[in-house]
Amino acid sequence: MRLTDFDIYKDLLKEKSGLVITQDKAYLLESRLTPVATKWDFASLDLLTAHLRGVPDPKLINDIVEAMTTNETSFFRDMRPFDTFRDVVMPFLLKERMHERKFRIWCAAASSGQEPYSIAMLLKNQESQFARWTIDIVGTDISHDILAAAKKGLYSQFEVQRGLPVQMLVQYFKQEGDRWQISDDIKKMIEYKYFNLLDSMASMGQNDVIFCRNVLIYFDESDKRDILNRMAKQLKPDGFLFLGGAETVIGITDEFAPIPDLRGVYARKDSPHLEKKANTQNQALA
Repeated sequence: MRLTDFDIYKDLLKEKSGLVITQDKAYLLESRLTPVATKWDFASLDLLTAHLRGVPDPKLINDIVEAMTTNETSFFRDMRPFDTFRDVVMPFLLKERMHERKFRIWCAAASSGQEPYSIAMLLKNQESQFARWTIDIVGTDISHDILAAAKKGLYSQFEVQRGLPVQMLVQYFKQEGDRWQISDDIKKMIEYKYFNLLDSMASMGQNDVIFCRNVLIYFDESDKRDILNRMAKQLKPDGFLFLGGAETVIGITDEFAPIPDLRGVYARKDSPHLEKKANTQNQALA
């Protein structure tokens, strides 16, 4: 692909989604966008590219962004964050939200639904403790197609074999031909909706827990900082932010800090979760 053509896609993706694509990933453009060219009746990717120099249909732009969005995910991906959620966060919410008996979880970049469904299954396993609680789990993504798949909750044998414990497969799924349908009890726990992390987050309300895992790695540092700074305003002071294993807030924003002894979990700078860290530092200086 010519550099001038590559730049058209690079700039378009950066503007519309924040996705940063480098020259060494040009091959992805050809492999993922050729089907888009075919769908829109362009005989070649070159003709699609030429069309983008004019005033393209917004639906075409959306198809390009969706084709280039990475949707790699699995049930209980990297397991440790889910262990932390079950063993630390859930007991904390059970105690600290006992008075209002409600909390809200936002899964940003929810992809095809495995992450929010994993969270829902953990909560369902403890439903006796959360009886008569209001628990809102919201899954958002920039891809309309992937959100439609998440809402269906229908997965291949390969997808359910990736990280999903057998007992949960038996308990919460029903086999339909060569695919597995998640139960309505779990599906109804999740609200899925379209959301672009570059947009205002005011509509996302106040959250007790935010999962934003394995998505910030696709943004440049300026956009990462902006997203995290705005996300801090949507997280309650004693809330929890989960990032991916290759992601961090360190050196990017001062609005969050790592929670001591909880790898990959962060809190607002004014959070009581950070008092342990401050007290430890004060004792060391004494």
